Amino acid sequence: MSRFGPRGPRRRYAASPPRSLWRKLLDYGLAIVLLGLLILVAARLDRFETRKEQGTAIVNDGDSIMLGAERIRIRGIDAPEYQQTCRKAGADYACGKLARQSLVRLIAGRPVSCSGWQRDRYGRLLGDCRAGDTDLNRAQVQAGWAVAFGDFETDEAVARAAKVGIWAGTFEEPQDWRDSHHDAPVERKHGTLASFGDAVREFFRFW
Repeated sequence: MSRFGPRGPRRRYAASPPRSLWRKLLDYGLAIVLLGLLILVAARLDRFETRKEQGTAIVNDGDSIMLGAERIRIRGIDAPEYQQTCRKAGADYACGKLARQSLVRLIAGRPVSCSGWQRDRYGRLLGDCRAGDTDLNRAQVQAGWAVAFGDFETDEAVARAAKVGIWAGTFEEPQDWRDSHHDAPVERKHGTLASFGDAVREFFRFW
């Protein structure tokens, strides 16, 4: 007798029925499709590498420039559109043109370098840009010639309290101004959800 006590009846396990030919073909087909998708994803991963541009900047307005043939939208800020006007001391003034002049002064003729991987709906690279040691994204908000558009809220609060740039008077948010001028580009805020949407759009753009 076993020291573990008498053994009970052995369990019988029924063999699994063989898979049908159609089931096998379906499994093989799914495996091939998944393998193909993995190959395509691997082939497209290079599209998400950070792009870097450097050179002499052509300033279009307070938040967009050209570096060579690359159009760049400065990420995380929103400046008045070039044709936009604001109001100060009871009179209108060309705040859009002044915002552009502010960016020109910040660049000060120095080479500009921008990096980024996202693009907006107009194909412009959303870039973090520098001229020498100057962070152009942040500096334009600090100067009061752009509002925070997904980043730099603290810098905006300081500029607003100091009443510099557009904060010295009243103005229409650039996004609202574009909404009321249908010939102007429509921008999207560069927050977390917008960044996720940009990533999805950037991925499927190459399929």
